[in-house]
Amino acid sequence: MIMAAVGGAVAVILVLRDDYEMAFVAAAGGAVCWILSYRQQLKASLPSEDDEESSEDEETDEEVRS
Repeated sequence: MIMAAVGGAVAVILVLRDDYEMAFVAAAGGAVCWILSYRQQLKASLPSEDDEESSEDEETDEEVRS
């Protein structure tokens, strides 16, 4: 998230200096950093596939025992 903010700040500074090409590169880099950060947050909040498979196996075992 810090890298995304730095990319945005650098882009603003470069726009003020009339260097639009480098400002675009900095803004694009900041956007990529933000997307990757958001992706990691979502990945951490969702249950992993291994957890889902083990819970499905446990439910199946309980149904067989009943």
